[in-house]
Amino acid sequence: MRKLSRRHIENLKKTKNITALNLEQAISVLQETSTAKFTESVELHANLNINPKYADQQLRTTIILPNGIGKNITIAVLTSEINFQSVIEAEIDLTNILVNGDIIENISKGNIEFDVLIVTPEMMPKLAKLGRILGPKGLMPSPKAGTVTTNLALTINEFKKGKFEYKADRTGIVHVNFGKSNFTAQQLTENLLALYNSIEQNRPLGVKGIYCKSLFICSSMGPSIEIDPTIFIQK
Repeated sequence: MRKLSRRHIENLKKTKNITALNLEQAISVLQETSTAKFTESVELHANLNINPKYADQQLRTTIILPNGIGKNITIAVLTSEINFQSVIEAEIDLTNILVNGDIIENISKGNIEFDVLIVTPEMMPKLAKLGRILGPKGLMPSPKAGTVTTNLALTINEFKKGKFEYKADRTGIVHVNFGKSNFTAQQLTENLLALYNSIEQNRPLGVKGIYCKSLFICSSMGPSIEIDPTIFIQK
């Protein structure tokens, strides 16, 4: 049997038999149990009453959290020079932006140095043969993810602000980061509220009865903290 660390044992004591009755309590316990020696991510795990194998019970959408998720991302852009001119004219900060160049060649060699790939529609045929590389990594552009766009300036600006995609896995559970352990309690609360509201607003049409069966939050190295879903209804 694997031996638990002293840190983990102490954290388990703090969360034993706890179901958070309000967001303030939930976030407080989350921060108390984020005791690793590095800045941990904080996560929401929502068990939903859906069966994603049916088209009307799938959850997949994008969101921009009020305070971001604390991650600087690199964006790769494939488009024509004419289309990219709109980005230049909009005076968007091009820090961590890769444009055209050797992007396709690097992808074909397995050298992927970006977190998001944004393309304009006319470039999609060039990526068709690279789906086997990009697909498994979740990087293949798609209109549903907002990464195939005709409004390049707006899309790049949204992703620089922290826009990201989340979806339910094959068992109907959503696993998603909503910040870092060094965020303030208010920042984490605002992000968690926005994320939960997004899940509710994108409720699949095929859901019958109770939508959210259980909710847990945790830091990446901490124990789970159960949340009563009615907390959000009260908000």
